[in-house]
Amino acid sequence: IATRCVPCSIEGGQIMANYFSLILVALTLITGLIWLVDSLVFAPKRKARLQAAATAEGAGYGEDPQLPYLVDTSQQIFPVIAFVLVLRSFLYEPFQIPSGSMMPTLLVGDFILVEKFAYGVKDPVFRSKLIETGVPERGDVVVFKYPEEPSIDYIKRVIGLPGDTVVYQNKQVYIKPKCETGNNCPKLKAVPLSFQERGEFVQDMAQLMRYTEDLGTVEHDILRHPVREISPVNFYTQPGTRANEWIVPDGQYFVLGDNRDNSRDSRFWGFVPDANLVGKAVAIWISFEFERSPSDFLPTWVPTGVRFERAGGIH
Repeated sequence: IATRCVPCSIEGGQIMANYFSLILVALTLITGLIWLVDSLVFAPKRKARLQAAATAEGAGYGEDPQLPYLVDTSQQIFPVIAFVLVLRSFLYEPFQIPSGSMMPTLLVGDFILVEKFAYGVKDPVFRSKLIETGVPERGDVVVFKYPEEPSIDYIKRVIGLPGDTVVYQNKQVYIKPKCETGNNCPKLKAVPLSFQERGEFVQDMAQLMRYTEDLGTVEHDILRHPVREISPVNFYTQPGTRANEWIVPDGQYFVLGDNRDNSRDSRFWGFVPDANLVGKAVAIWISFEFERSPSDFLPTWVPTGVRFERAGGIH
């Protein structure tokens, strides 16, 4: 996870991951159709031939002892890939964290589970929402399709909900929640921070500062660089707002990385539409260390250790 200001995409092969979904759907349909057509058309014909042969010989007949190879293979793999398709599309999907924009919450080498049904049940091909099951809450760690390139999956934390006003100034987040009534509306307030430590994480030779941020219903840790600060000229802006102020539109969300000075997020490219949401990151199921150098005998993708202590829920 480390030390460059890069987007926190879930996997190195995001486009291949999308192709895998399509391949999985296609294989499920093809093997299921082969099994169905054989059961309705060809299996009865084979049984009729066996019965005719057995009658001519004056003996009984049993089941077809030899299925065609394609049919036999389809019958064996269809239940497996259908189960994987349902699990991956509607329930939980595993992802790997390869970059550092969500430190200290998520580290390079963390393997996470994403709850796919948290924000609606969607079909696996066109991603149309079939059933409403919920909406993101402030503080949720969400996986979504990057709005500027939907073939890429990103992971960030929800900071602003629809209707909120969000300000980011001098490394501090300010939020003014949406006011439903128009009367006695809450004012813009700084999100409370409490300093924890400095030095556990190092970036560009600088010891990062760790704080606990209180979003009201969720407390989580963030990192700040002691010197680096994102320049406002790079910010995504809206008409009628300041360079560091955003009003979240209906049906969209404002997201930030927990590694605040090493994350390309809503400050740069805007909001996440509800349609782009993939699911909620709920748990780390295993975590590997990758500390090999290119000169080592083993490839760099071979783990150097397992961080068992990191397994558990994501906050």
